[in-house]
Amino acid sequence: MIPVGEYATQLVVGVGGRAGVSVAEVCALVEETLRGAGLAAGAVKALATVESKAGEAGIAGAAERFGVPLLSYPAEKLAGICVPHPSDVVQGAAGTPSVAEAAALAGGGELLVPKRRSVAATCAVATAQPHDLRHHGDAEVRGDGGALVDLAVNVRAHTPPDWLKQRIAASLDGLSAYPDGRSARAAVAARHGLPADRVLLTAGAAEAFVLIARALGARRPVVVHPQFTEPEAALRDAGHTVERVVLRAADGFRLDPQAVPQDADLVIVGNPTNPTSVLHPAAVLTALARPGRILVVDEAFMDAVPGEREALAGRTDVPGLVVLRSLTKTWGLAGLRIGYVLAEPRVIAKLAAAQPLWPVSTPALVAAEACVAPAALAQAQDAARQIAVDRAHLLAGLAEFEEISVSGVAEGPFVLIRVAGGAEVRTRLRALGFAVRRGDTFPGLDSSWLRLAVRDRATTGRLLQALDHALALTAR
Repeated sequence: MIPVGEYATQLVVGVGGRAGVSVAEVCALVEETLRGAGLAAGAVKALATVESKAGEAGIAGAAERFGVPLLSYPAEKLAGICVPHPSDVVQGAAGTPSVAEAAALAGGGELLVPKRRSVAATCAVATAQPHDLRHHGDAEVRGDGGALVDLAVNVRAHTPPDWLKQRIAASLDGLSAYPDGRSARAAVAARHGLPADRVLLTAGAAEAFVLIARALGARRPVVVHPQFTEPEAALRDAGHTVERVVLRAADGFRLDPQAVPQDADLVIVGNPTNPTSVLHPAAVLTALARPGRILVVDEAFMDAVPGEREALAGRTDVPGLVVLRSLTKTWGLAGLRIGYVLAEPRVIAKLAAAQPLWPVSTPALVAAEACVAPAALAQAQDAARQIAVDRAHLLAGLAEFEEISVSGVAEGPFVLIRVAGGAEVRTRLRALGFAVRRGDTFPGLDSSWLRLAVRDRATTGRLLQALDHALALTAR
C-alpha cells in the first residue's frame, strides 16, 4: 500500500452492503471503483457507513484490510445529507436514501465517484476535504520572476504575435470612448456562420461560467470531471448544489452519455477537456442534448485541434446548446480577457442581462475582431498542426519512462500523465527549472497526476532530461 501522506487528496469511501456481505466483495468493489476513477488505494483515509451496518463483518473487515478506520454515522445524520442517487428502498431499509453516498459525504468533503454497486455491496468515493477549485496553473509560476520554464499554463508560447500587439496598441487612442462591441460581435458571428444575436462577447470564458451560473436558473446542474474547475466554482458561488459525473482513467476519460442523470437540466463538459486532453466525438456530446436542458460545451482549446474536429461551434440544430470559446490560449491574451458565447438568442439575452455595462474593453474588442479574421484563422490552424507534431514528440519521449502512464488519447495542447510520487516529482522538476501543473485540484484526480503543456521540441528535450533526473531522485 502506498502511504497516504504521499497524496494531497485524501479519500473517504462510503460503503453499504446486504447482511452477510463478504470482505472480499466489499474490497473488490472498492478497489475496482478507485482504479476506474484513477484514484489510489493508498489515498483512502477511512471507510464510512451507517451505524446499523458498522457491525457487518464484511464492512468492518474491509476497513481492516485497507488499514484504515471505519467511521459510522446515525441514520438520522445521513438522511439529512443531499445525495445524487437517493433510493426509497434504501431509505426504508437503512433510514437514509443512500448509505454509500451519504456516508462518504458526512465528513464535509466532495463526491468524486457516485454510487457503484456489486451484487451485495455499494460504495461511493468522496474527498476528505474539498478540492481547491480556485487553483489554476498560473499559481505554479506566480512570483518566479521568469526563472521557470512554464509548462503549467496552457497559453501558447511566444504569443501574442507582433501584428496582434500592434493592433491592440493602436486601439489605445480610443480609450476615451466607451467600448462598442457591435463590430467585434459581427466578426465573431461571421466567423461561425451565425447571426449576431447568437453571439455574446465576454471577459474571457471565465465570465461566461459566472453568467451561466447566475442567469439560467438551473435546478440540477451536472459537471463532467475531470475538467476545468471554474464552472463548478461559479455554480457553487451562485448557491447551486453541483453533481459530478467523474470519468474513469480506465476508460481513457471517455464520456458515456448514459452516465449523466436524465433529469439534469444543465450539463457542462469541456472539449477538448482540460486537463485530460481528450477530444469527445461531437455525436457523443449531442447525445446529451434534450428539450429543457442547457448543454454547455467549453471549446476553449478547440482552435488548437487541427481542423477543429468535433467542434459544435456554429451548430444551430442542437437544442439547448451553449458553446464557449476563448481567444486567450492560442493568442496569448490571458491578461486581456476575451472570449465569447454561442447560443440561441433567448439564452444569449438572459446572459447579456446579467452582464455589467461595457463588460469587454476596447482593446479586447479589437483583439477579438483581429483574431477571427481569415489570416488569423489560417495562422491558428498552422499553430494547431505544429502543436500536434510537438505533442507527438512529447508523448514519444514520455513513453520511454516505465514509471509514467498517459490515460486517454491526447488531442489538446497539453498532456496528462500519471506517475507514482507525483507530488515529489513536481517539486523536483521545479528545482530543476520546470513548472508543471499539479493534478490533485481536479475532481477525479490525485497528486499522482501532472499536466504538461506542449512546447517546442527543444524545450521538450530539456524537460525529458529533467524528468529522468527527477524520477531517479524520487526512486532513491
